[in-house]
Amino acid sequence: MGATTDLHIAQPITLKSGLTLPNRLVKAAMAEELAGNDLLPNETLSTLYGRWSEGGWGLVLTGNVQVDHMHLGSSNGLAFDNTLPAATTLEAYKAYATAAKGGPNGTTPVIVQLNHPGRQAPGFAGRRSFFSKAIAPSALPMDLGRGILARVLNRLVFGTPREMTTADIEAVKAQFVRGARVVADAGFDGVEIHAAHGYLLAQFLSAEGNVRTDKYGGTPENRARIVAEIVEAIKSEVKGKAGFTVGVKLNSVDHQSVDDLRNCIKQLKVITDAGVDFLEISGGSYEDPQMAVGPADHEKKQRSDRTEAREAFFLEFASSIRSEFPGIPLIVTGGFRSRKGMEAAVAAGDCDMIGIGRPAVLNPLLPQTIVFNPEVKEQDATLYVKKLETPWIIKFLDVKAIGAGIETIWYSGQMKEVTKPSTKQSLA
Repeated sequence: MGATTDLHIAQPITLKSGLTLPNRLVKAAMAEELAGNDLLPNETLSTLYGRWSEGGWGLVLTGNVQVDHMHLGSSNGLAFDNTLPAATTLEAYKAYATAAKGGPNGTTPVIVQLNHPGRQAPGFAGRRSFFSKAIAPSALPMDLGRGILARVLNRLVFGTPREMTTADIEAVKAQFVRGARVVADAGFDGVEIHAAHGYLLAQFLSAEGNVRTDKYGGTPENRARIVAEIVEAIKSEVKGKAGFTVGVKLNSVDHQSVDDLRNCIKQLKVITDAGVDFLEISGGSYEDPQMAVGPADHEKKQRSDRTEAREAFFLEFASSIRSEFPGIPLIVTGGFRSRKGMEAAVAAGDCDMIGIGRPAVLNPLLPQTIVFNPEVKEQDATLYVKKLETPWIIKFLDVKAIGAGIETIWYSGQMKEVTKPSTKQSLA
């Protein structure tokens, strides 16, 4: 491999909106959990994103911002609160945008992820009353696991959501549009609509989570209607902002069968026709299977059949999206751990951009210090992540959400560490 400037991942790319990214490395969205009681961006968050702005990323995707302060996925995440003065909200987001882009004259492209948790909103997290139900496409509870404790926790923490009325759907669409308006006016480069990971829009897309019989349910295309309408409404709202970008995130884990994949293709046709500027898919491990050749025999023995099936499907899912929608810039996020693997994926045309999550927390300057650093040899150009073991008691209790939350909490803590001056000096 020649100079790092010759790499495919080092080349610029222009999205359908006209926004040009300087390279193909994307800092993926992760939950920061750094908001205060007002749910607004603050100095700590700005310092964190200021660090990423120094790293040479082609694009920075922020952690999700909830569009409704009454329904939160956690108590420390960002959210738009319509009871606050509009000027207060805009001022906070302008400061956030300035820091994330690298200062008043910064040029780092930054896109804000917008989300609504739907039935994944714990009763204690939002500003609604404890007895007020979460909302969802259909009145179907979450599945936290098979054990008694899992069922008890589900009933106490989440409960059974209330099925959304048409008026509720219109209100949520308006909340996404309002959020996009603030983001655009603050100086960010776009928004990513979160339609993955079991949140509200993923619930609408899913035949299991959406059993409606109106125009927002019944067929794959109808289940995608709300996402397409949100994209169209945002595009209309910000049409005066040149280059403002609207993307959509999906997760292959939400589509785990051939029929699911076919239905997803139908839904993406509806969504892409609405005018999306890029798609992001995540899930599985793209690089672990050594691309086409598969893992070594000793590695295979260590991997569960379920994990292997999920990762193989992830590759098939990514390939199908690429072949069905060749004109839509595609970000693939999941499992990339080396310069060689990332370059191979983009060079082969499997995707256009590479999303990097946890390694970007442990090294915010990763593109600059590792991937595009010509002094780092090929065998040393790897991305580090810390493997966190789930305590045996969590496995015994069989509560899926707790196990997943341990890793999120740890990495959120590491993001706060990144903002400390001592950490900045050690990474320099």
